[in-house]
Amino acid sequence: MWSGVLVYAENYGRGLKSSVFELLGKASELRTRLGGLVYSITLASEEVDVHAEELIYYGSDKVLVYRVPKELLPNQLVHRDALVDSVKALKPKLVLISATPWGRSLGPRVAAHLKTGITADCLDIYVDENGDVVQVRPAFTGNVIAHIKTLRTPVIATVRPKVFPMPEPDHGRKGDVLCMKLNIPGNDVAGVRVLGVAREKLVKLSEAEVIISVGKGLRSREDLRLFEELAKALGGQVACSRPLVDVGWMERDRQVGFSGNVVRPRIYIACGISGAPQHLAGMRDSEYVIAVNTDSSAPIGRYSDLLVVGDFYEVIPKLVERIKELKSKL
Repeated sequence: MWSGVLVYAENYGRGLKSSVFELLGKASELRTRLGGLVYSITLASEEVDVHAEELIYYGSDKVLVYRVPKELLPNQLVHRDALVDSVKALKPKLVLISATPWGRSLGPRVAAHLKTGITADCLDIYVDENGDVVQVRPAFTGNVIAHIKTLRTPVIATVRPKVFPMPEPDHGRKGDVLCMKLNIPGNDVAGVRVLGVAREKLVKLSEAEVIISVGKGLRSREDLRLFEELAKALGGQVACSRPLVDVGWMERDRQVGFSGNVVRPRIYIACGISGAPQHLAGMRDSEYVIAVNTDSSAPIGRYSDLLVVGDFYEVIPKLVERIKELKSKL
């Protein structure tokens, strides 16, 4: 009998990501409809203490820890085998994986081994009136929102970071921790040996506290320096709406919206962005939204805490100058 939710806790030597805890919060919500327990699986080297207690505090009832040699921890095929092994042992109805670069590569490998389907880059997951898991994701470059059911068990989904709120940890929660072993032949798996792990990109919009986002009101690629200067002054990141990606002025990993990133910063400054539904869906949970737009009736204004009606070519330089003045007095 398949029941419960299994959360893959990504750890290949750099600790757990916050998106793992977001998934545990959602898993705790879904299991009331699915029945069973909330499980989590993680890998750790023999020399490193694991994060089992932390996973329990955030909602896991049972944690499976696969201990592997340190040199194999960055080998994704080892993670694949561990996750496949845990699914066969626990028989969860739903498996959740963070849609990080690592998770997006791992998920399909696991699904292929289990001969089941996978839905990638989900924005939401719910259980319908029939008790079936429904996965929600953008389709057709973000113009359509698809509600998908996987016909085989388990249901596997990768979920974008920040689409689910971060739960509060309960330091009084109790759970079971099981130490597991894998049968690993030699120092590689399926002929693959990891020689090293590259540094992650510095662009982490999903983790940014301050985001300055620019839209098609930008006149030239060189003018991005205005927003880079503001981001530097505020300790934030520069982002964009889809038109700037389409013309090649910014990378896709800086795009906010259905077909880009979902973000939850403390401050979101939207410059020259009209407020199309695809973009709003990616930033609507921002704590405080400031919009700079020449059109006082632009849709973005209805979703903003502060609307500045003006040309951002005039507003942004003055804002940078004022921030520098204030910082010089500190």
